[in-house]
Amino acid sequence: QVHLVESGGGVVQVGDSLTLSCAASGDTFGTTMGWFRQAPGKEREFVSAIAWNNAHTFFHDSVKGRFTPSRDNAKNTGALQMNSLRPEDTAVYYCAVGWPSPYSDSREYDYWGQGTQVTVSS
Repeated sequence: QVHLVESGGGVVQVGDSLTLSCAASGDTFGTTMGWFRQAPGKEREFVSAIAWNNAHTFFHDSVKGRFTPSRDNAKNTGALQMNSLRPEDTAVYYCAVGWPSPYSDSREYDYWGQGTQVTVSS
């Protein structure tokens, strides 16, 4: 069993940066860590993912060049660095781990955190 806890959300201004953290307890060896978000009235959407060995990262087109995932397997943590934030980035952000195929499909992830709210004010 894996338990995930996100933190780091908040209210920021357009153009600001924010780093979300995901702390895991339990065995996450070999998993891919994904980040998803859900805005009010919208479906949950893929944001980014990072492979276990940090060798591969994946992005939704809307965040390419602005968001960067990372993970520290020794500490069993992950992070999502978000730069140049926009109002459309406002959502609840979730981290998840699993062995997804494809990495962008939320149904392929086995464990989820409770989410953290990010609000970008214009």
